[in-house]
Amino acid sequence: MKQHFDYQIIGAGPAGLQLGYFLERCGKSYMILEREKEPGFFFTTLPRHRKLISINKIYTGYTEKEINLRWDWNSLLCRDDLSFKSYSSEYFPNADDLVLYLRDFALHHKLNIKYGVAVVSISRPDDLFEVTDRHGNIYTGTHLVLASGLSKPYLPEIPGIELCEPYATVSINPQDFKNQRVLIIGKGNSAFETAENIIHTAAVIHLISPSPIQMAWKTHFVGHLRAVNNNILDTYQLKSQNAILDASVENICRKGEVLEVTVNYSHAESEREQLFYDRVICCTGFQFDASIFDPTCRPELSIKNRFPSQTSEWESTNVKDLYFAGTLMQMRDYKKQMSGFIHGFRYNIKALFHILDKKYHHNELPCRIIDATPESMTKAIIERINQTSGLWQQPGFLCDLLFVTKTETGSEAQYYEDIPVDYVHDSEFGLTDRYFIITLEYGHIEGEDPFNINRVHREDGDRARLSKFLHPIIRQFCWNQLAAEHHIIEDIAAEWLEPIHIDPLLHFFRSQVQDSAVEGLKI
Repeated sequence: MKQHFDYQIIGAGPAGLQLGYFLERCGKSYMILEREKEPGFFFTTLPRHRKLISINKIYTGYTEKEINLRWDWNSLLCRDDLSFKSYSSEYFPNADDLVLYLRDFALHHKLNIKYGVAVVSISRPDDLFEVTDRHGNIYTGTHLVLASGLSKPYLPEIPGIELCEPYATVSINPQDFKNQRVLIIGKGNSAFETAENIIHTAAVIHLISPSPIQMAWKTHFVGHLRAVNNNILDTYQLKSQNAILDASVENICRKGEVLEVTVNYSHAESEREQLFYDRVICCTGFQFDASIFDPTCRPELSIKNRFPSQTSEWESTNVKDLYFAGTLMQMRDYKKQMSGFIHGFRYNIKALFHILDKKYHHNELPCRIIDATPESMTKAIIERINQTSGLWQQPGFLCDLLFVTKTETGSEAQYYEDIPVDYVHDSEFGLTDRYFIITLEYGHIEGEDPFNINRVHREDGDRARLSKFLHPIIRQFCWNQLAAEHHIIEDIAAEWLEPIHIDPLLHFFRSQVQDSAVEGLKI
């Protein structure tokens, strides 16, 4: 027996639920297939120590739902008041609360989910995808969306790696590490979370990877090491037996009751050394599992084969009508923006839904029409940048698009929200002679101490492009080529409401009228 839907979605985690919400609301034909008996099952066991690093800031001083989503990193997008803040008041909440929220989200919105479906193969013998479960049931779909996340542990190719204990199953009881020497491979949040848990019982803790630590407060990438997990750094610098090693692991072997680990240091003229530990824990992350795909539709992989390769529409680069949602989307902005996290991919999925709606159902991307005058365009942008959560959470990756077109009576401007920048340039918009994109972006601080920066004087709007913190940038493009660029000076409260923010933008648009190469076009 086959069951057919236009959209087959694999995975009822936050990504599958978010896409299901948009499809359900618009009456599309879809089904979400979930291996387990409840949504969000991943979060029932991970993170191992149960503390999420996605913040839940309830008291912001604002009342508007949209702007509060800037500091609510766990809620999915929806029109009603169902939000994560009703499930926890903790700034770094417990993962169990997220599981409860996702369950209620699925029930509240009556999402079409079939549980207990363990997918064993995906094929495409003709124009339809065929998804087969372990019981031989087949589900067909015109379009297939993988929202199953990174389900397979990523293990570096190190001889003896099988002697390591994986992060997903290693003991979380600190008493099991009493007086032991422990090596943790990896320097991400899972590695430091693991170290933090055993810091008061282990004799020695070393964390190792070839590259230095990347701190989130310096890179602005929330997947880099967060301050909430970095207490062990003090113990290293204050000579408390623990250490952070910049080195590659060349070999792991057992020598009696201990493990001998051969390392090659990155910053010691490639010195090699044998170090000895009671346990080695592998905290090197996860990867996409493509093994269930038949050769007829197996997606190409990228980034050390950890992610499916994707276009700017999040479609497989080699399999038509195969899309990816959720943390898999981060292939497009890997370790730069927030597509690997709920507070980033929820906006990506909204954009994906609209892209699919346009591509397969011939509905235009939603936009609003404004007068094509400098005053109206300035007003629209100022209102938007002071409210948007999508551009805030996905800086430089998502944009608003202002598209100016001629009409019988003159011209008009179409204002689109939360579109991937790359998609704009790759689409028909990039083949036109005049469009503006609006983003929020950080300034360049490479090599600088982010806590010791000379900032631009707030009255010096002429030097706004030197702003270091998150600030709005408006760029004009002509035939996909940058024609003009305007920065709005940074503001400590991220409120761009004063004449120093508004007047230069108005002047920018007025100047583009004079410089316009489009005969007869007035904005």
